[in-house]
Amino acid sequence: MENVIIIGAGPAGLTAAYELLKKAPDKYNVTILEESDDIGGISKTVKYNGNRMDIGGHRFFSKDNDVTQWWEEIMPTQGKPSFDDVILGREKKLKEGGPDPAETDEVMLVRNRVSRIYYKKKFFDYPVTMKPQTFKNMGLTSTVKSGVSYLQSCVVKKPEDSLENFYINRFGKTLYSMFFEGYTEKLWGRHPREISADWGSQRVKGLSIMAVIKDMVSKIIPGGENQTKETSLIEEFYYPKFGPGHLWETVASHIENMGGKIIKNCSVKTIKTENGKVVSITAEENGISKEVSGDIFISSMPVKDLVGGMNDVPENIAEWSAGLPYRDFVTVGLLVDRLNLKNETNIRTLGNIVPDCWIYVQDTGVKLGRIQIFNNWSPYMVTDPERYVWIGLEYFCSEGDDFWNMTDKECIKLAIKELIKMGVISTPKSVKDCHREKVKKAYPAYFDTYEHMDDIISYLDTFDNLYCVGRNGQHRYNNMDHSMVTSFETVKNIINGETSKDNIWNVNTEKEYHEEKSN
Repeated sequence: MENVIIIGAGPAGLTAAYELLKKAPDKYNVTILEESDDIGGISKTVKYNGNRMDIGGHRFFSKDNDVTQWWEEIMPTQGKPSFDDVILGREKKLKEGGPDPAETDEVMLVRNRVSRIYYKKKFFDYPVTMKPQTFKNMGLTSTVKSGVSYLQSCVVKKPEDSLENFYINRFGKTLYSMFFEGYTEKLWGRHPREISADWGSQRVKGLSIMAVIKDMVSKIIPGGENQTKETSLIEEFYYPKFGPGHLWETVASHIENMGGKIIKNCSVKTIKTENGKVVSITAEENGISKEVSGDIFISSMPVKDLVGGMNDVPENIAEWSAGLPYRDFVTVGLLVDRLNLKNETNIRTLGNIVPDCWIYVQDTGVKLGRIQIFNNWSPYMVTDPERYVWIGLEYFCSEGDDFWNMTDKECIKLAIKELIKMGVISTPKSVKDCHREKVKKAYPAYFDTYEHMDDIISYLDTFDNLYCVGRNGQHRYNNMDHSMVTSFETVKNIINGETSKDNIWNVNTEKEYHEEKSN
């Protein structure tokens, strides 16, 4: 049997292990080396004082049928839970002496997708819609300017040599300035004019004013609602009862039951190569260094660290890899008794809170980027969703900068101050509990030496038995489903003896990923 060493127990690494063990159980010994003590990478679920945090928010939605079937295989789908299902039904079972359904059911929930922009203390749909409320919130002057600006962008197209021009071509200068410019700069720490348009083509895809109009018309025309939507326009998504980590912990359990090994607190430090192959890696497990040999290596660790740990790397490749940029991430969890945000939608929620999964904060007067409302992702994320609102305040930063280096107390104090400034809560006394989580290399960035990524890929492909998968493994801002597909393709190549890795690197870059059609 061949020994397969997988670096990282995030979605890509776990998917690769599961697929190998399922499709060729007698051919491969599979070992996963995970740097942390957690399962799921950035898709883990953090538990704190009975409440749960989803780091970054992970909607389970994909246009790839193989991915959705895979999720269904691991964790069957359950319908939208009503108030009675979630609260009264659970209490009844507990009083009757039955098991707690929240602890025993391994199911996905079907959730409403509601995300809005909070701009000048008013809500705007995200993506921006053509509803009357949108124009009312914008005001007559801004509405006219937006319309004229959009028409200009239809006539005069800018060269898409930056993310700024990418957005302007699709929304016009005015809407871009209102709803994209400030938030994007918060996210990346760079103005959109400095960022490659590649990020837009992978994350925003075909979204534009015309896509929004097409979506609105499809809801009016009989049968139109069955047309394929842009990913950013979906209205529902699946979500594990206890957050994304719930699913990935289940996958990890299956892997171990099938004979795979997962070693936590095991950080890969060096990668030894000889004659066009990776022969071994040196890892540090709980402070003890050890060499691990293998026949096949699948890496989801950051490209910067992978190449940095290799021997005999050409000088230019080493320099470009070392210069690959990332943005780091901080989530501040706050348990509050109420939000000063009125639910003016027709969507019913526990406690009648606003129904948003995310609230995008466009206000450049605060550092806060997004607000997650965990109650709306799953009521099981909160110990008492009737009495409290459990929110995650998302901040983008760089490891080692002033914000990253704040103490927990300083960071939480700033977060509360910004919420009060925005009018989301009225007083610090509203906060009943708090927690901070920091994540390194959460977002591969598209500037600096990223322009040499193709050269780095060409170099990595010279190693026959090395496969790079996932978001950090490919330095590509993939969604979770795309990360999984890189592992599907990798396993397919390994089992079939396919030597080209183009299909792996092309996930989320091929034309069909951008067109308005299903895979």
